[in-house]
Amino acid sequence: MKYKSRRKLSLVILIIGLPLYIITAVFIMSFFPRSNLFLEFFVYVFLGVVWALPFKFIFKGIGQIEKQDN
Repeated sequence: MKYKSRRKLSLVILIIGLPLYIITAVFIMSFFPRSNLFLEFFVYVFLGVVWALPFKFIFKGIGQIEKQDN
């Protein structure tokens, strides 16, 4: 996948996909009774890390300067 398409796709994932994932995670967690605050914190941290794993190849190298082909 080219750099520009990966960059655009990563932007779409962050702007649309991440808020949808957060809403879904909070919605699912609302079905469970409130438990220990630390346990709930670690569940949200875990979910916050897990969402990005499938998109690792898209996000890799996005913040770097694009290489110019001469």
